[in-house]
Amino acid sequence: MASNETHQTIYSNDQPDSQLTEDTIMTVDKLGMKFGQKTVFQGLTFTLKRGEFLSVLGENGIGKTTLIRILLQQLRPTAGEVSFLPSRSQVTIGYVPQFRNVDNEYPLTVRDFVGLALHDHLTPWWSKHEKQRLNQVLRETDLTRIAHTPLGRVSGGELQKAYLAQALIRQPQLLILDESTASLDNNMKFELLDLVKQYQQQTQAAVIFVTHDLPLTKKYSTNFLLMQPGPYQLGTIDELNETVLEAAHA
Repeated sequence: MASNETHQTIYSNDQPDSQLTEDTIMTVDKLGMKFGQKTVFQGLTFTLKRGEFLSVLGENGIGKTTLIRILLQQLRPTAGEVSFLPSRSQVTIGYVPQFRNVDNEYPLTVRDFVGLALHDHLTPWWSKHEKQRLNQVLRETDLTRIAHTPLGRVSGGELQKAYLAQALIRQPQLLILDESTASLDNNMKFELLDLVKQYQQQTQAAVIFVTHDLPLTKKYSTNFLLMQPGPYQLGTIDELNETVLEAAHA
């Protein structure tokens, strides 16, 4: 249930006593966000475990992307707490954005674009280990064939695969997809999420998937978070039914 309480705004490594197991990777406790006098959401509390696939649902403007920006530490919430376990520095997060067009003349190849995620050091070249990891993730995302194609000349589905590959290259324990399938055709939507599910099953990574797509939600998710005016709804995917959705839009 939503709460009107106000809590200190922090990103914490403390572990609350209840509802935690050794599989817990993130907790969100009484989280709230305001812009000026407008409350976007409040009292949001949930726990995410390794191997879980959480779909975040809700109408446009309800605060789904705001929540993601808080989890990525791009925004500070006005109330509540986000904790990563065992600590934020020990949880690698991969992020796949919404579809965005790339200029036809964009100079980087698919391979070079995916490899950008490796450049967090001072040297301008990849190590042998990094090259091996880059080749591996290109194979795993079915991009080897177009690895040397300029990014601006690939299809929309291939572009989203490149964003996914870039997110996966550092082997994240938490993968966040923010409406990443929204502009894709049905076949490509399932193909992209098949790749996500394959990675998750191999690594026991946790996944947060922001979407409006119920067929995708029901096929791939283990849990759902339905954001709506008033109390949010949280449950296993088996509990997501038309009654829940109709009540949310009443």
